[in-house]
Amino acid sequence: MDKGKLLQLFDKELREEIEYPEARKEITTDMVRFVREAPAMNFVSMTYVDVADSDLDRVIEQELAYFAPMQQPFTWKVYSHDESLPSLVEKLENHNFEADDDDPGDVMLMDVDNAPSYLFDPIKADIRRITDLDGLKDVIFVLDKVYGNNNAWVNGRLGGHLKIPGYLSVYVAYVDDQPASVAWTYFQKGKFASLFAGSTLTEYRKRGLYTSLLSIRLKEIRERDYQYAMVEAGAMSKPIVAKHGFQYLTTTTDYVWHDKKSV
Repeated sequence: MDKGKLLQLFDKELREEIEYPEARKEITTDMVRFVREAPAMNFVSMTYVDVADSDLDRVIEQELAYFAPMQQPFTWKVYSHDESLPSLVEKLENHNFEADDDDPGDVMLMDVDNAPSYLFDPIKADIRRITDLDGLKDVIFVLDKVYGNNNAWVNGRLGGHLKIPGYLSVYVAYVDDQPASVAWTYFQKGKFASLFAGSTLTEYRKRGLYTSLLSIRLKEIRERDYQYAMVEAGAMSKPIVAKHGFQYLTTTTDYVWHDKKSV
């Protein structure tokens, strides 16, 4: 599939048709937006390509009028291939949106049928699938050590998603029975499976744990007849996934709205 058609499929499945269990999807004539219970982040996932450039101010003001009274975080997702909306970024900035430039996400994609053969070799590492809250404590342990903050959100978000059959697969790699690396995969309807984390404790890096976790997830993706493995990679992780055969598709940037009246 050529890149243009692939981007069309990506927009259709992962921006328009996608569903989030904890969010209400609303489709208007101009866009797709997702509404969550406070204090979670609300966001615009997609602005339709047939929205005229001259109408963007109206569309943005319409969304602000809808979301601002909720007093929740609000972000507008913009992708680098949204070329039909050349002034969207400028107009968002004019309405007090600021780019979250800490680490824009490069969408990296792998056609599982073309994945390197070594990723389907037998796995020697001690990889265990996590299926309940008790197991998620090992995920939190690794994330807390790697990122130095409190990741108790895992219990609510991943714990809730584990209850949905076939939606989420969570894996932990262990060394000497100690949790050392974690990763998970979301399975939406369609052709794309989304990879997250791949976080490893410093003392256990360069032991192949990341590759083993990638391997076990790709095997599951292939067994479940998904065509593409997708990951949003930051600057540090992009060369790692590229080394394993992922190819660049597009870049996503979150434009976060700031209520200047409350500043």
